[in-house]
Amino acid sequence: MTQFKRITAALFSGSMALLIGCASGGGGAGTVPSSAADPMLTELVDRMTGSFSSAAQAERDDEYFDIRLEMVEIWPGRDDDVSWLYVEQATATSLERPYRQRVYRVSRSDGNEFVSAVYELPGDPLAFAGWHETPGRFDEALEPEFLTERTGCAVYLSFDAEADAFVGSTRDGTCASSLRGADYVVSEVAVYPDRLLTWDRGFNSAGEQVWGATSGGYEFVRVD
Repeated sequence: MTQFKRITAALFSGSMALLIGCASGGGGAGTVPSSAADPMLTELVDRMTGSFSSAAQAERDDEYFDIRLEMVEIWPGRDDDVSWLYVEQATATSLERPYRQRVYRVSRSDGNEFVSAVYELPGDPLAFAGWHETPGRFDEALEPEFLTERTGCAVYLSFDAEADAFVGSTRDGTCASSLRGADYVVSEVAVYPDRLLTWDRGFNSAGEQVWGATSGGYEFVRVD
């Protein structure tokens, strides 16, 4: 976590002017979030929702791809203390076929800690591709009980006032994975007003990294 914090701090200091005044830049206009009863939870969800791109990072560093990230709240108003987000990630050249589709359940865990639990969609996820544009479709087509939780893969976040970011990660070694020889995945996240930093890496049983970026996380800049 120390290395990731250094990376986020460097990015923060380099973009301070852009960050100031953007704290309410997320979320869809006119939508009352399910987390409205908790101002800090509302702020976290507001920052997470929107359209994001890693195009600028990919342009300056060929270790990274041009990825588009969409996050939108679904089932608004269902619970006062929980927000559900539908998430799509796709390469810029194949937006119609996202390579990752998830549902996040975002809530306050304990005290000043927040948790983003990760769920898989039922059936063929591509059946839901593009639904971020019309999130109301989830009201009629899907209920939370049909989702499958990825146990051990939740991201735990706390607010860093100095950096103006929610920063956190998965618990060490708890998110199982068999992708490309990995035994588990570590995900580190920083949520700024205008961008998200995410660093997903796969490790084998010996603790050796077998996939994922090696020099730092992806930088997704808000584009909506």
